[in-house]
Amino acid sequence: MEEILLEAELREGKGRANSKDLRESGYLPAVVYFHGKDAVSVKVSRGTLLKLVHQYRLESVIINLKIKDDKKAKGRPCLVKEIQYDPVHEDIIHVDFNEISLTDTIKVNVPVQIKGESVGVKQEGGSLEHLLWEIEVECLPTSIPKDIQVDITALKMGDAVHIKDIVFPEGVKPLNDPSAVVLHIVAPMKEEVPAEGVEGEAAKEPEVIKEKKEVPGEAAPADGAKDKK
Repeated sequence: MEEILLEAELREGKGRANSKDLRESGYLPAVVYFHGKDAVSVKVSRGTLLKLVHQYRLESVIINLKIKDDKKAKGRPCLVKEIQYDPVHEDIIHVDFNEISLTDTIKVNVPVQIKGESVGVKQEGGSLEHLLWEIEVECLPTSIPKDIQVDITALKMGDAVHIKDIVFPEGVKPLNDPSAVVLHIVAPMKEEVPAEGVEGEAAKEPEVIKEKKEVPGEAAPADGAKDKK
């Protein structure tokens, strides 16, 4: 497994003012947690962390955090617990790390990576619906897979891939429902064409009943009066 190194320094100040000063000087405030022990406040290079964010999916890789003047000279194996962003500018403003033991299993979400082009899409005109983009797994930190690859080449129209259909690396245990659908090939939706009227048929307008106009000088016949022959 690739080792990602990140250097850090202990920080003493706290509060918004101190965090703002750190960011203006090119650092980011961070906290390291470890199984209920006292959290350690540190600062990391903003530029270095941004590079790692663009290169890796930090939520599922181990970071060897080397803290200057720390008693643990070999560094602390950590997972990123949370990255906080500014709600307006979307800049990273704070990072939380979880220190882990390399001998204890952990639970992480691993992305699904699709391989190939299915027969159902390429030859039968179907569409690929990707329903589950991440799979939760349990494994040792040193066995976290970069991704879970699913080959869809042989899938035909109506075929689906479930969690139980995927072969996971040795030592990696999926935690999702085995019957959960990861992806499937479906028929394309048909567009409904509005029914056209019969050619040449004139549009019928509702019949308007008009009242008979009275002729000037002619009195209206009394009720019940009969016409004279």
